[in-house]
Amino acid sequence: MEGFRAADGRELAYRELGDGRALVLFHGFTGTGRDWLGPAAALADRGHRVILPDLRGHGASAAPPDPAAYPPDVLADDGFALLGHLGLDDGGYDLGGYSFGGRVVLRLLARGARPGRAVVAGQGLDAAQRATSRTGTYHRALTALIDGEPVAPGSPAYWLRQAGGDPVALRHVLGTHVPTPDLPRITTPTLVLVGDEDDGHPSADALAAALPNGRFARVPGTHFTAMTSPEPTTAMAQFLAQA
Repeated sequence: MEGFRAADGRELAYRELGDGRALVLFHGFTGTGRDWLGPAAALADRGHRVILPDLRGHGASAAPPDPAAYPPDVLADDGFALLGHLGLDDGGYDLGGYSFGGRVVLRLLARGARPGRAVVAGQGLDAAQRATSRTGTYHRALTALIDGEPVAPGSPAYWLRQAGGDPVALRHVLGTHVPTPDLPRITTPTLVLVGDEDDGHPSADALAAALPNGRFARVPGTHFTAMTSPEPTTAMAQFLAQA
């Protein structure tokens, strides 16, 4: 693990493997950068320097209980801090993210990040165009954990408890997302990937169509299994090789 400081001074963590062109990959909600290790190792073998940050409130990064540490769009702020720490300039790197991390990539692109290419996986147009609900399923489940309510096996709260992490910090993280309505202004070539059984993100093809240089691909799997097969890694590698 290595560390860097966010704009507000919080200490955030990341992993790095491989050499070559930099590729920063953001993980999903409740996860860590380790979630990307399988694809990351394969991409490193193909000549990429892969950087795997733990998002604020996750893993080895700062997870303060203070709600003031989670202002709107802070994950994009942290992404820019990481790019600055790594010395990555316009066009000299690529970005990718899965699910929650895909929204972070879209926010970075909307706010002026200029990677050569980007990958948004496990994400649809509907989620990109609205802020995360503060009263949605995750919020209710995290509140149940915080309040010590009974957790039924197989429920969202049960899954979140199994995933680990600080429920207070994670609930704060949910309120940081802001919508990205100006997708037509994002000109970075972007690959949108989704599992063919990912019923929760059926508008991924619409997201690709809304991006001026968007491309769309389906891979085998559900939202939770799509990145475990070789197909998405192969699709990413081929797309990034065209830069």
